Amino acid sequence: MKRLLSILLFIMPSILLAAQIEGVRLWTAPDHTRLVFDIDKVVEHRVFSLSSPDRLVIDLPKARVKGRLATDRISDQHINGLRYAVRKDGTLRVVLDLKRAMKPKSFLLQPSGSYGHRLVVDLYEKDAGGQRKAAKSERDIRKWRDVVVAVDAGHGGEDPGAQGSVHHAREKVITLQIARRLKRAIDAQPGMRAVLTRKGDYYVGLRKRMKLARKYKADLFVSIHADAFRDKRVRGSSIYVLSRRGASSEAARWLAARENAADLVGGVSLDDKDDMLASVLLDLSQSAAQEASLAAAQKVYRNLGRLGKVHARRIQRAGFMVLKSPDIPSMLIETGFISNPTEEANLSNPAYQKKLARAIAKGVARYFNEAPPPGTLLAKQERERRPREHVIARGETLSVIAQRYRVDLTQLRHANRIRNDRRIRVGQVLRIPET
Repeated sequence: MKRLLSILLFIMPSILLAAQIEGVRLWTAPDHTRLVFDIDKVVEHRVFSLSSPDRLVIDLPKARVKGRLATDRISDQHINGLRYAVRKDGTLRVVLDLKRAMKPKSFLLQPSGSYGHRLVVDLYEKDAGGQRKAAKSERDIRKWRDVVVAVDAGHGGEDPGAQGSVHHAREKVITLQIARRLKRAIDAQPGMRAVLTRKGDYYVGLRKRMKLARKYKADLFVSIHADAFRDKRVRGSSIYVLSRRGASSEAARWLAARENAADLVGGVSLDDKDDMLASVLLDLSQSAAQEASLAAAQKVYRNLGRLGKVHARRIQRAGFMVLKSPDIPSMLIETGFISNPTEEANLSNPAYQKKLARAIAKGVARYFNEAPPPGTLLAKQERERRPREHVIARGETLSVIAQRYRVDLTQLRHANRIRNDRRIRVGQVLRIPET
């Protein structure tokens, strides 16, 4: 009896110190699979791959499973199944049977909201990049391209966002529903199409959302969110664009990492530019993107004001990560306060979501119809609508007129045989050259 007691006293501390694996969940994204292990404390782990057949092994030296894991749910396009057992040395070994060789990435997450400690294992396809570059789309070979809007549904997967106060609606669900409706509304606009940064309930990193917008060559980035506040009476929508401080911090990051960065600013690589030139190019790109962001946001803001209450009297500025792309105009829309019972009900209502999506799409379309990007079908149509002659009014200069009609100043002078601004006069008729 004493011997048994001594053995128990020896074993008990190690059992008490062992981390408990309380459950496992799977999230499937287009380019990777995410496994999330719910744990009660920080856990040591080691991840390595085996072949013939392809497997991923996760060793947890100081961990035990609490009850049983729901392994029957662990299967998708990358994983055949999950099994686990305790080895002779006491290590808990988890084995993922893979359908093909995958590239793993693992990390720990601290408690957040309703979630405790988590061990996250992401699996990426090794040859995904080559597969994505394989074929040219029809859009690439057309002479006139569509305007592309990247629609970003906030949160997702392990990041649920805010939660409603009455029906406990989750922000990640509402933002995806609205994003899908917004995509349909934008796609219905001639010469425009939308792409989603996430298409399901999975997490996409903030910088990856920016990279996806660049991958799709987006002309505008629109991030959809739902606000929350401790006072349930607060309500109304709002729109954010990037603050000057946020732009400055991002500029410093890009300049510091430009030698190793594969990103481009306005299609121009910074890696072979000296500090001064790189800084000037980045500043020009950011300034143009910020001006366009504000102009587009104002069009959308007016439409939201017609739909319902707006929380702020003007466009707000903040340093949100998803707004920091230096060469893509970006806005973040807080569609309402999910913490307000009335707005929670509205944001969960399909009919209201449709009205909201249409209001946003209408504002975006109005902006692009007035300022279409070069090379797009909208730009071609806008040029066809332009008058080919212009009567000079008091206070106008050639540069202002050239900017208005989006023509080159030199071409404008050449078409009208004008050497300098001193040769123009009020009432003079100018011929606007084709571009």
